[in-house]
Amino acid sequence: MKQSDDSGSGVTFDSPIARELADLSARRRALEAVEVSLSGTTRVLTVSNQKGGVGKTTSAVNIAAALASVGARVLVIDLDPQGNASTALGVPHTADTPSVYDVLIDEFPLADIVQQSPESSNLFCAPSTIHLAGAEIELVSQVAREHRLRTALEHYLADDGQWMDFVLIDCPPSLGLLTINAFTAAQEVLIPIQCEYYALEGLSQLLGSVRMIQRHLNPQLHVSTIMLTMYDGRTRLAQQVAEEVRSHFPREVLDTVIPRSVRVSEAPSFGQTVIAYDGNSAGAIAYREAAIEIIRRATNEKES
Repeated sequence: MKQSDDSGSGVTFDSPIARELADLSARRRALEAVEVSLSGTTRVLTVSNQKGGVGKTTSAVNIAAALASVGARVLVIDLDPQGNASTALGVPHTADTPSVYDVLIDEFPLADIVQQSPESSNLFCAPSTIHLAGAEIELVSQVAREHRLRTALEHYLADDGQWMDFVLIDCPPSLGLLTINAFTAAQEVLIPIQCEYYALEGLSQLLGSVRMIQRHLNPQLHVSTIMLTMYDGRTRLAQQVAEEVRSHFPREVLDTVIPRSVRVSEAPSFGQTVIAYDGNSAGAIAYREAAIEIIRRATNEKES
């Protein structure tokens, strides 16, 4: 729809697309002006949801890339045998690549398997390979089977040359020994929740798993962040789901929501995160906003 410009300088266009473009442009400018202050301590977050298809791996790699884009050093540990996080970060993970499997089963130092992502000098990945699919069974007979990742990560971070501001652990969508290792190694849980009908399905099971880990293996573990993903603001359902999740978890849910985005879906097929693939897209901007919110929340909690 055409409208006359009130200033008399010409013609402007007012349409949903024009408004969306104007909003994205304003948000881009706001992001360019943002200054962040990192906490100076390493935050270890497990990205987990036992319900599949909620954007768990997509969120893990894009939040990692967004954090790296504002100067944080970030390590992604790919604990999912599918290796999708490794693919999205452009890191080789063929069967003969040293991987998280070697760390968990053969006690390789984590430093021996970590690779730098071609996207950023601040972004690193401990890749998964197909061998990790058998690790659940092999870990059963191992000594300290629940603590193997935590021990390896502590040794890795103890070296000053391997300092990280964030470690994000991408889990398989099930509660097995791989996920238990991730929960034991982390202080925080980041839960992506899809803005669709069964959004809260499985969440109570996940929270029960977190409480179990807190009691028996890792008292420091807590759910710090819930992120709404695949949000379509045109539907009443998405709005209702967002309202319901916020009413249950007012402190944990990020203000930022991640929209449904073709660019976010396309990026992994090019071995990239959406931050590198199309940094000006709606999905990339949302992940960058979410990353800044994650940084600032921790800073505010520390100050209070």
